Amino acid sequence: MPAVHHKLLLEEALQDSPQTRSLLSVFEEDAGMLTTYTNQLLQSLQRVFGAQSEMGLATEQLSQQLLEYEKKNFALGKGDEEVITTLQSFAKTVGELNSLHSELANQMADSMVFPLIQFREKDLTEISTLKEIFGIATDEHEAAMVKYSRLPKKRENEKLKSDMVKEVAYTRRKQHQASLQYYCALNALQYRKRVAMLEPMLGYTQAQISFFKKGIELVSKKMDCFLASVSTMTQNIQAQLDAEAETMRMAQRELLSVEDTVYMPDKDTEPVNRTLIQKAGYLNIRNKTGLVTTAWDRLYFFTQGGNLMCQPRGAVAGGMVLDLDNSSVMAVECEDRRYCFQITSPSGKTSMILQAESKREYEEWICTVNNISRQIYLTDNPEAVAIRLNQTAIQAVTPITSFEKRPEGSPNPDRAKPGGVLAGGSQTGAAPEPEDLIAPGTPIQFDIMLPASEFLDQNRAGGRRTNPFGETDDDCSAESDDSLLQQVFAVRFLGSMAVRCGNNQEVIYEAMRQVLAARAIHNIFRTTESHLMVTSSSLRLIDPQTQVTRISFQLREVCQFAAHQENGRLMGFVVEGRDWSDGDEEGEPSFSAFVFESNTEGEKICYTISLAKDITEAKKDPEALAQLMKNMPLTNDGKFLLLEPEEGDTTNGAGQEDLESEA
Repeated sequence: MPAVHHKLLLEEALQDSPQTRSLLSVFEEDAGMLTTYTNQLLQSLQRVFGAQSEMGLATEQLSQQLLEYEKKNFALGKGDEEVITTLQSFAKTVGELNSLHSELANQMADSMVFPLIQFREKDLTEISTLKEIFGIATDEHEAAMVKYSRLPKKRENEKLKSDMVKEVAYTRRKQHQASLQYYCALNALQYRKRVAMLEPMLGYTQAQISFFKKGIELVSKKMDCFLASVSTMTQNIQAQLDAEAETMRMAQRELLSVEDTVYMPDKDTEPVNRTLIQKAGYLNIRNKTGLVTTAWDRLYFFTQGGNLMCQPRGAVAGGMVLDLDNSSVMAVECEDRRYCFQITSPSGKTSMILQAESKREYEEWICTVNNISRQIYLTDNPEAVAIRLNQTAIQAVTPITSFEKRPEGSPNPDRAKPGGVLAGGSQTGAAPEPEDLIAPGTPIQFDIMLPASEFLDQNRAGGRRTNPFGETDDDCSAESDDSLLQQVFAVRFLGSMAVRCGNNQEVIYEAMRQVLAARAIHNIFRTTESHLMVTSSSLRLIDPQTQVTRISFQLREVCQFAAHQENGRLMGFVVEGRDWSDGDEEGEPSFSAFVFESNTEGEKICYTISLAKDITEAKKDPEALAQLMKNMPLTNDGKFLLLEPEEGDTTNGAGQEDLESEA
């Protein structure tokens, strides 16, 4: 006999999720339909038992009723195919024996009517009673959770809190016990249903054969094997029921042997998991019911991809509440409630306030929404990326930099990266202190749209004059210089800040650490994609939609550039300017570090900037420029064709893959 494929899992009774409730409703619908069908079948059997004078008509109706089982279309499926086939065979047999039926009151009362009555009065009535008990326990638990959720946070009463925790634990245990008993009864009903459908007909047929002598040989030859198989079938089903009942009793005993902390809210013993990219559970959501009045509803929330979903009880599926991509989440104080946090859409027009049940749930929900807002779920291995980003955020807020504790034997970053050649002098052996690189408390700018004063400073620093029509004296020469090299990379601006020196790559790494740390601390995860154009004379950051240059730097102003040692997509450069605040005609040198995240390897951008500087130096000597153009492959229009450098030899550039960005 095939096993029953649909059953309620006892392990999910305590969680009481909408999925479990939805499956429970299917079982309840099936039980209700079975009750209706049982009453109809019992009426047919009683008519056979009582209608001696109308036996022919009664048995004909019974035959038709047996065929209706296949057409009932139960919610959990049409039922066991063997049961349907067996009932069809019984219906045919009843039709054949219609002329042989006579008064069988005593035997029918014992073997046909009584088993079905016992099934209805014992099993189906038990299901109805357990359903009422389960509903009462659920309502008591909901009422206790409402009281618990209203516990004040500022004026916390320990005795009141302890009483409420005990009340929640009591009602939750009561609901758990009621649900386990209800689930076990519904699971067992799937077996008892099959036995109850077959046993009355088995007794009826056996009574008919034992009562009638006439035609016994004809009937028995056709029915002996069939009845034996039906008897074996019911015995096997009963054995499966006994085994399943014992398994459910063991599981129920094991599930009820847990500690009381399982039923108590805010008693989590497991540590907070900050690397989740999926989360599900009950939360209280704040809804406005009027101009100044609000109401809190306890609903089941879960994440699916980049969306926050909500599924009310009884609903077949959940609906999207908010798109979490590039959203922000933060803890808030709301109506003197604990564990409240707010999720805001990227546009800021949509926000919602939610309340978690415990501190652990509260922190995990915030971390999960943060991870999803970074679109980690779109990567090939989101779990590993979430773990790495969490470790990076922890390291970022650590006062000690990773360069102060570089493992012995690790390569010098200046020699490992293409941008390691210094513009002015050699590096010292000892790593400088962070305070020597960047002044403590230096503000960080996260937006590339610079104020007008900073644009003016950059124009003065580059020695360029801008007229009202956006034209400069160097436009013609710059266009001719840029014709030698033009390379575009898709990047995202992370931040910029003033630094103290421009002749040390350590200042770029320290700027990366401080920018990433500031973004992690202030929950700034949204960035805007731009196009970084590297030419033989300048670096330009261009808006990909409007093709407007947001900011540009002369190549001679870029005094240092490097890619991150561990995260190859991070790169940065230092720009030298002039500060005329002291009244000096030449101006004091000032340095600013810019940090970017690229879609490609940061070393490729650094290699391109290094090549642009080589072209700039070679243009001073026509022979050197000719030799450089002879050694480097060119495109059809005479521009340098960038080749990916081989690993371990970045100076020769012996790769064959074109590095030109898709942008």
